[in-house]
Amino acid sequence: MWEFVFEYGLFAAKVATAVVAIGIVIALISGAARHKRSNDQLLVEDISAQLRQQHQGLQLASASNDAERKALKAQFKQLAKQDKKAATTLPRLYVLDFKGSMDAHEVTGLSKEITGLLQLATPEDEVLVRLESGGGVVHGYGLGAAELERIKARGLPLTVAVDKVAASGGYMMACVASRIVAAPFAIVGSIGVVAQLPNFNKFLKNKNIDVELHTAGDYKRTLTVFGENDEQGRVKFQQELEVIHQRFKDFITSNRPELDVDRVATGEHWLASDAKTLGLVDELGTSSDYLLAQSKEKRVIQLRYQPKQTLKHKLTQAVEAGVSRSVMKLLSQAQQPFQ
Repeated sequence: MWEFVFEYGLFAAKVATAVVAIGIVIALISGAARHKRSNDQLLVEDISAQLRQQHQGLQLASASNDAERKALKAQFKQLAKQDKKAATTLPRLYVLDFKGSMDAHEVTGLSKEITGLLQLATPEDEVLVRLESGGGVVHGYGLGAAELERIKARGLPLTVAVDKVAASGGYMMACVASRIVAAPFAIVGSIGVVAQLPNFNKFLKNKNIDVELHTAGDYKRTLTVFGENDEQGRVKFQQELEVIHQRFKDFITSNRPELDVDRVATGEHWLASDAKTLGLVDELGTSSDYLLAQSKEKRVIQLRYQPKQTLKHKLTQAVEAGVSRSVMKLLSQAQQPFQ
């Protein structure tokens, strides 16, 4: 009996999931018909206002009686008028978030955010980039570092905060900053270059499959995935890695001249508490602490690039979310004992 009920429940859940998915698709298509184009946006968020509201909410919650709450509300009303006037005179701290993946495609959004803030910022302002990345492709993170250099070229103080990790290409970007603040257990460093690729040549030969590769130029292709690699190609490939590594070291030296780059450019990574001793970071602390301290003297504004949401992207997100919720719900129900 219980087995029948359980199987019927699973069937009903699957039907419900399908109905919901179809409904989502119809709704999204209808929405797309009404709004055929949704342009890219640069969103602006007043973090100072959020922190102020949070603080005032805590004060009101901590008030011991109605009279005290009434007095606090009157005080907040007066402060709001003062803050409105001060908002036009206070220097600003612009906050950008960068969470980089292996291919560093997030640099596109970062570039748009930097372009936006450079149109607004004055010499009295500062920029904070909350950076999180374990590194990735050389050209992607090289571009990311170049984008951050645009901020310094305009004479704006640039601070990078690392709460979790800034390694390899992530550290290449971080070292551009005038100051690096890192949480004590954040991972920092990994100043090195790595490349690897599988080679299926022996497997293909075993299957009597030949691969022909034709090039013009001795080093147009050094190592290949399917062809037979030789020592000359390996030597050349290693030389190319060494050139990139040296450029990486030179770039860090130009941004942090006091750093003993040969000591830290071994490919190793460190906890920020040790990295500070080596000179890889300047201060220990979290981005939240830094923002809280700066908000007392500056108006904190966050800029966030929001790309255009295509119909394909919306459908993919909706289906993924629906399937994920359905699976988790079924698993949860299946683990519940029958009574």
